[in-house]
Amino acid sequence: MAAVGISMTLVDTNVLAYLLIEGDRTPAAQALYARDADWHSEGFIMVELSNILATYVRTQAITRKQGLALLASARALMPSLTNLEHAQALETATEFAISAYDARFIALAKQMHVKLVTEDLKLRAAVPAWTISLADAA
Repeated sequence: MAAVGISMTLVDTNVLAYLLIEGDRTPAAQALYARDADWHSEGFIMVELSNILATYVRTQAITRKQGLALLASARALMPSLTNLEHAQALETATEFAISAYDARFIALAKQMHVKLVTEDLKLRAAVPAWTISLADAA
């Protein structure tokens, strides 16, 4: 295995959401982004983020216009996303006994030889070699 570290920042959906939506982890996400604004991810991040924003709109935590603006901001922050082959995600999911959704991010971490910044405790427990917490990354 190649050396694992963070020379670029690979994030999952929750870290991107913490950057965009004010909350208790926003300062840590902002610190990480200030340290390295070269954020990368798997293309599925936009699907998951859209789902989060749809929930916020549906529960009236934000307006539809705010949701669309946050989605546009996310796309501007992450202009180049990687789309992995579905078979690669399936292989990674079965290797680590994780969801195919999470496997997309882990497969990309392995491909890029960097750790995935995530606040998903179950994912970090399942794949500690390829994940790092937001606090530890920032």
